[in-house]
Amino acid sequence: MYDKITPPTTGERITFQNGEPQVPDNPIVPFIRGDGTGVDIWPAAQKVFDAAVEAAYGGKRKISWFKVYAGDEACELYGTYQYLPQDTLTAIKEYGVAIKGPLTTPIGGGIRSLNVALRQIFDLYACIRPCRYYSGTPSPHKTPEKLDVIIYRENTEDIYLGIEWREGTEIAQKLIHILNDDLIPATPEHGKKQIRLDSGIGIKPISKTGSQRLVRRAIKQALLLPKNKQQVTLVHKGNIMKYTEGAFRDWGYELATSEFRAECVTERESWILSNKERKPDLSIEDNARQIDPGYDALTEEKKAQVCQEVEEVLNSIWETHGNGKWKDKIMVNDRIADSIFQQIQTRPDEYSILATMNLNGDYLSDAAAAIVGGLGMGPGANIGDECAIFEATHGTAPKHAGLDRINPGSVILSGVMMFEFMGWQEAADLIKKGIGGAISNRQVTYDLARLMEPPVEPPLKCSEFAQAVIDRF
Repeated sequence: MYDKITPPTTGERITFQNGEPQVPDNPIVPFIRGDGTGVDIWPAAQKVFDAAVEAAYGGKRKISWFKVYAGDEACELYGTYQYLPQDTLTAIKEYGVAIKGPLTTPIGGGIRSLNVALRQIFDLYACIRPCRYYSGTPSPHKTPEKLDVIIYRENTEDIYLGIEWREGTEIAQKLIHILNDDLIPATPEHGKKQIRLDSGIGIKPISKTGSQRLVRRAIKQALLLPKNKQQVTLVHKGNIMKYTEGAFRDWGYELATSEFRAECVTERESWILSNKERKPDLSIEDNARQIDPGYDALTEEKKAQVCQEVEEVLNSIWETHGNGKWKDKIMVNDRIADSIFQQIQTRPDEYSILATMNLNGDYLSDAAAAIVGGLGMGPGANIGDECAIFEATHGTAPKHAGLDRINPGSVILSGVMMFEFMGWQEAADLIKKGIGGAISNRQVTYDLARLMEPPVEPPLKCSEFAQAVIDRF
C-alpha cells in the first residue's frame, strides 16, 4: 500500500459520516513536518499536543502520529520534484484528519502550490481561519481584544481555481475575439465594453454548490457559538460582480432561509419584524418605507417589489420569528468586501463569522490576523466532507530553520482547531489556556518579544515556549 512509509502499529482510522468526523479514542493522525522552520515548530507543537491529551484524559485517549512527507523533505526521500508523493495522499485519504507545518512553493512548472493542490485533491472546500486575541500579544491595533471572528473562506473555486491564459497566446487571443465580437455585443447590459487585445484572460467561476456548502458549514458553526455570537456575514463584491459575487450572497441567503429557516433570520427580515413589533398597526407600505430609505424615489414597480417582500416575510415567519423571537436566531447579513476591511478595524465586535469567496477571504484572513498579533499566531484548517487538514498559516522562513527560535503558535493553535474538530474540547481548552497564560506572563519567542513594551530579554526559544505553554495548563 505504501512505498517508503509505514503506518503505526497501534491506533484506528478517523472516518466521516454525513461530513462529520467519527473519532476513536486512539486515532492515527498523519502529520507533515513542514519545510524550513518546520524542523523546529513541529516537534514543539507535538510536545504540546501530547501533553494536553495526557493532561485532559489521563491515558484514556491518545494520538498515534504517522509521519508523511511533502515539500522539500519529500524530495529528499522520494526523489527530485516529488513534492507530493502518492504515499502522502494515500495516508491522508485513509486516515481522514492530518496536520501540517509550512510548505515550500515549488519553483518552476508543475504544482503551483502544494497547499492549493492538497485542497483541490481532497475537495477541502472550507478554509477556516479563527482570529482571536490572547492578552499581552503585541498588536498594531488599539483594541485588538474586540476582534473575535472566524473566517470561512471558499477554497476550491473563484480565481484560485487557476484557470487563465497568458497574454498573446493563441487561446487568449481566441477568447478575446469571441468575447468582443460575439458574447459582449449579444448582452445589452455590457454596452460597448471591449477587452484590450493585449490582455491576459482569467476565469472566475462561482457555483451555487460551492457557495452553499461553505455557508452551510458557517451556519453550523454559528449554532455552536454563544447566543451573542450567533451571526454569519456574507462578504462579497456583488455591487460590481452581480453574477458571481452577488450570486454568492443570494445563494447564501437562499440556503439560510430554506435549510435553516427555523434557526436563522436575515437582517432585512429582522427590520421588517421589529417594525411591526414597535407599531403593530403599521401598514405594509410604511414598513417598506422604513426598511428602504429610498422607497419614495423608487419606480412603482420597485415599490411593489419591496411591499411584496414585506408581506411575504410577515406572512411566512411572523408566527415563528415575530414578537422578539428572531433575537434568539442566527443573524445572517451581508457586507461589501471593501467595507468589511474597514469595519473589522473600526467596529470589530460587531462581527462573528465571515463567509466569503476565496480571494476576498485570502486578504481578509491575513488582515484580521495582523490585528491580533500576526500570522505567527494564526491557525488554519481546510475541511471537506471526507477529509480535514490543519495547518500553520505562515511561510517556511528558511533563514530561521534549525535555530530553535521561531514562534510555533500557528501550528499549535491549528492543533487546537483539530482537537475541537475531533470533539476533544478538553485538550483544546488546555492549550488555549496555556498559550494565553504564557503570553500574558511575557513568556514569548523573539517575534513577540521584540514588539512588547518593554522588549522581553532574552526571548524564549521555540522549544522553551512549548514548555511554557504546558506549564500553564
